[in-house]
Amino acid sequence: MGRFRKHVIQPILDCWSLIVGLKITGKYFCKPLITVHYPRQTIDSENLSTYGGHVELIGKPKDPATPKCISCMMCVTNCPSNCLKVVKQKAPKPTPEQEAAMKAAEEAGEKVVKPKAPKNPAKFMYDYTKCSLCGTCIDNCPPKSLRFSNNIYWVATSREEMNIDLLARLKEQATEVSGAAPTPKVEAPAPAEKEA
Repeated sequence: MGRFRKHVIQPILDCWSLIVGLKITGKYFCKPLITVHYPRQTIDSENLSTYGGHVELIGKPKDPATPKCISCMMCVTNCPSNCLKVVKQKAPKPTPEQEAAMKAAEEAGEKVVKPKAPKNPAKFMYDYTKCSLCGTCIDNCPPKSLRFSNNIYWVATSREEMNIDLLARLKEQATEVSGAAPTPKVEAPAPAEKEA
C-alpha cells in the first residue's frame, strides 16, 4: 500500500497542485499589468491613495495650519514603537487684571477660574526610524487627527531628517495648498480710447 501511494497517488496530487497553480497564472496572464515601472510610468491617484507612508497630522477644516489634535496623548501611550512625542501647551500667565480679579474672587470666597491651556500641542515630534507603520496611533486618536501620508517621493539622507516635526510639516502643507492655487485677480477692462 505504501508503494502504491508513493508511486501512483502522490504524483496525481502533485499534478493537481500544478494545475491549480497554472489556473491562477492563466487567470492573471490575460489581465492588464498592475506593476508600475516608476521612472518610465507615472503613478495614478488611485494607487497613491492606497499608499501608507509616514504618519502626519490633519489640519482643521477651517484652518488647515492648525491641527485637529487635542493633546490627549492617546497616540503616545498606545504606540508600541515609542516613536511619537507630544508636548502639551502650558497655560498662559494671567495678566495683572486677571490676577487682581482672581485675588478678589478668592477673598470673596468664590471659585477662582484660572486661564486654561490651549488644547493644541506645543510640539509634536515623530521618529520615523522607530515607527513600524502599524497604525495604532491612527486608530486610537479620538479626534482623528492622524493619518498615513501619501507622499511617495519623500527621501531622507540622514537619520536626523527622519525626526519629523509634524506641526511644522502641517503648516508647510497648509501654505503649499493655499499658495498652490492662488485666486486670480480680475482686473477691470481698460476704457476704450476714441480715435481722433
